[in-house]
Amino acid sequence: MEKAVRSFIKKHQLLHKGARVLVGVSGGPDSVGLLHLLVKWRKSWELDIHALSLNHQLRGEEAEADFTYVKNMCESWGIPFHGASFDVQAFADKEGLSTEVAAREIRYKFFKEKMNALEADYLALGHHGDDQVETLVMKLVRTASSQAFQGIPVTRPFGKGMIIRPLLAVTKGAIESYCAENGIQPRIDATNFERTFTRNYYRHQVVPLLKDRNANIARTAQHLSATLAEDEAFLQKEAKSAVQEVVIFEKEKQQATLEINLFKKYDQSLQRRAFHLILNYLYETLPNQLSYEHEEQFLTLIRSPMGNATLDFPLGLKLNRAYNKLTFYFEANNPGQQFFHLTLRVPGKTNLPDGSVLTATYTVTRDKATPYSLYIPVEKVTFPLHVRTRKDGDRMSWKGLRGSKKLKSVFIDAKVPLHKRASWPIVVDDEDHILWLIGLKKSKQTEEDGKQFVNIQFDKGNQ
Repeated sequence: MEKAVRSFIKKHQLLHKGARVLVGVSGGPDSVGLLHLLVKWRKSWELDIHALSLNHQLRGEEAEADFTYVKNMCESWGIPFHGASFDVQAFADKEGLSTEVAAREIRYKFFKEKMNALEADYLALGHHGDDQVETLVMKLVRTASSQAFQGIPVTRPFGKGMIIRPLLAVTKGAIESYCAENGIQPRIDATNFERTFTRNYYRHQVVPLLKDRNANIARTAQHLSATLAEDEAFLQKEAKSAVQEVVIFEKEKQQATLEINLFKKYDQSLQRRAFHLILNYLYETLPNQLSYEHEEQFLTLIRSPMGNATLDFPLGLKLNRAYNKLTFYFEANNPGQQFFHLTLRVPGKTNLPDGSVLTATYTVTRDKATPYSLYIPVEKVTFPLHVRTRKDGDRMSWKGLRGSKKLKSVFIDAKVPLHKRASWPIVVDDEDHILWLIGLKKSKQTEEDGKQFVNIQFDKGNQ
């Protein structure tokens, strides 16, 4: 075992000379075997080793005995000991967590505090090859995403240093043999044999069947986990580049917009990952209700020939497709459409609810028209003028058009997003004749000559 672990450490560069290493020690064979190995190498590696142990208070006197065992062992081996006791079950009940999840949260919180306080380089944990097999099998059963189908990482950032797992190179049996060969009698946690815990079920019911088929399943699992992690790291890097290219984030609005045609040029594997990167950006904490079904809905939406569609996601997040644009936004930050009817100040400024401004002045000359300026011959319309949002049955006509056309058709022809149509500003006269569908169409009478005009300028303001 010693040779395999040393080779694994060198291969993954898990240690460096003079490092301060904290070791999580429960008293069981895995953590005690790991601590013993590191103590054996302490001089050659010039390691500063500290042991961390947490009493979860889940097994009464047995848990206290485990804690004392680790403390005494560290004292006899000349290892600084850092221990703590915490009522995990009370925490689990208070937070509505399973005992397994609560214990993990408390344990890693304790580890991180010690990593920072001791300014350690590494936290060494005793996860081994059999743990890797169990983890991958559990992931296979629970997840439908290749991104989530990964094993226990060999190393990852933690506190001010790194978590390392040198024993992923060996099996549980190899560790137990090592302890026996070195006269170590570790503590045995009886709950490891209780099949009410999820991991224990796979440990005792599933993994032995796999070992019967492949005695080297632990090595196979470790190789699979490593290659999956490498592939995923590459794909994540490519997905981040894709997001930077095609997604516009608006932090204040907590909103993201992408160009669908550009987005679809990327492979679907990157589309899926980009989708999750967007969700990670928008949600402060990913809701539990999110599932692979939402991913499928997203992919269907961008492939759909429909010009306009909306999806509802957890916590009020909406995905709105408007032709070639897809916008992610929270309903609370974009509270529906704003309907209004205001009398235009002539001369003067009229502020619209979305922050845009209409400025009206009298003039006897007509400059070159733009989509955002309008000249109205005073004698051709009925005053006062108004600006409003659309109503059912709204129609208008313009120069060169026979008859009139519904505003709905104008919006469709101009590919105006569905969610913007209801709040689009429309200038009308006092008889409700539509004079200007701002930015899109101007009525016939506004094109006629006159002795005096009202000039209206539209400014988007702080939109």
